[in-house]
Parts: sequence; structure tokens; C-alpha cells
Amino acid sequence: MICVAIFAVVAAVIAYSIWKFRAPPDDESDGPPIHGHTGLEITWTAIPTALVVAIAIVSAIVLAKNGDAGSNPLHVDVTAQQFAWSFSYPGHANLTSGDLRLPLGRKVELKLRSLDVIHSFWVPEFGQKQDTVPGLTTKLVITPDRVGTYPVICTELCGLGHAVMRTSAIVMPAAAFEAWVNKQGKALAGPAGQAGKTVFVNNGCNSCHTLKAAGATAKIGPDLDKLPAEAKGAGKPLDAFVHESIVNPNAYVAPGFPKNVMPQTFSQLPKSQLDALVRYLVSSSRSGR
Repeated sequence: MICVAIFAVVAAVIAYSIWKFRAPPDDESDGPPIHGHTGLEITWTAIPTALVVAIAIVSAIVLAKNGDAGSNPLHVDVTAQQFAWSFSYPGHANLTSGDLRLPLGRKVELKLRSLDVIHSFWVPEFGQKQDTVPGLTTKLVITPDRVGTYPVICTELCGLGHAVMRTSAIVMPAAAFEAWVNKQGKALAGPAGQAGKTVFVNNGCNSCHTLKAAGATAKIGPDLDKLPAEAKGAGKPLDAFVHESIVNPNAYVAPGFPKNVMPQTFSQLPKSQLDALVRYLVSSSRSGR
């Protein structure tokens, strides 16, 4: 509003000056010599200075409030890598997911880091964005105030797959969030097959791969029901091949698929979840169910 008011005043003065002091069409003489007006110059310097200082003070106060996570925020670790986001919840046994789930009305402290290049985390409806910088941990504090599903977008040109570096932020009632956390925690603590399938689904593996045991039919990445044949082609034991394919997906790429498509964010999975995922993929591909 302040900027609009300043613009309106400046535009009005310019328009008035053009109308009031314009030269007649046939007047080609020089204008009268005009010397500086000290009082006027002080005025038009002092007023903008006061406005800028006032705006800076207000902005500093607002930014300080925005960055205050309070005494009991929900902590979420955000990892960015070409070309995917992953989320971990340290206060909930390092539960991981490929989408961001948040409780309504609670302050959330996002700690962001990048594994490769600069990315930028942005949810338009949250009204803030924050860069993720290799070697640094940046922070963003938000308080979701409306239930819904919103896009998470990378707004920093980060490579050929930049346009597809998207996922969802799901804001849910506090009770629903706690129920989701408890359900995922029980699944991860359950039998190996259940825990592995939970990691597989939570981290979006079913959006790229086919795996009958998980009801996944996507074709972006290799068919995981064919893992034994792929391991044989790579000349490696199945367990070691599956583990390496998750943490270092470019070590061996199935024929017909390009490199640098599968992100390496899965190397950041907690060891228990990574081991559960490996066991699940190995047993599922062997059984062919």
C-alpha cells in the first residue's frame, strides 16, 4: 500500500508538470535558468529516507516473527536433489515420505538441504520460499492454516528435470496427522514385508516402478519384478544389487533407461528403513507375487 501511494503521488506530479509546464508547439527557445532549491531537495530526500527506514523496521519485525518457531514446532528435514524432494520427521522415529504432511495450526520448522545443486522450496499457498544450498542447512518456519493439498515446486533452475521436480504438501487436521504418524510407525515396526512396503509407498517408488506385490504399475523406471534378471545381468548378488541400485542408482542402469533419472535421495533413508525396503524388494521379486 505504501508503494502504491508513493507511485500515485509521483505519477500525479509528473502528469501535472507535463500539463502545466509544457511548451507551446511553436516555442523552440531555451527554458529559463533554474537554480537548485535547498529546502525542496532536503524535503524530497528526507521523506523517502524516513519511509525506507520505517519499511525496513517493520520488515525486520515481521521477518523475526516469521522465523520464530516457538517452543514446540514440528521439525521436518527436507532433502532436495535432482529432481525430487524427500521429507523426514525426526520427532517421529525419522519417518520418511515423498510428500510433505503437516498438521493444521501448528508451527512447523523446515530444515532444508541439497545434495547436489541449488534448489528452491516453494509452496505458493504458504507465501514463502527458501533456497536449498549445497553444504548449508537453511530454515523456513510456517504455520499451515487451511486443510488441503498444495503443490511443492522447485523455483530454481536446477537441470533438465527441473520442471518435474514437484510433489505435494498435504495439510490435515491435527488428529488426522497424529493418526497417520501412528499408522506409519506401527507399519515400520511390523513384519519386514509390511515395513518394506510402507517405505516403498511412502517414498513414491510406486509412482515410477512396476511391482506386483505393491500393486504398482508405473513404467517410468525398470520393472522391479525383474530384479533377479537385472542382478544377473549386472553380475552381482541380488541383495547387494538392490541395495546399490537404491543408494547409487547410476552404478547400473537397466538397458533402455537413461541415467540420472532416479534421484539419490533414497540414500538418506534411515538404515532400518533402507534395509526393510531392500528385503521387501528382494523377496517380492523372487516370489513374483
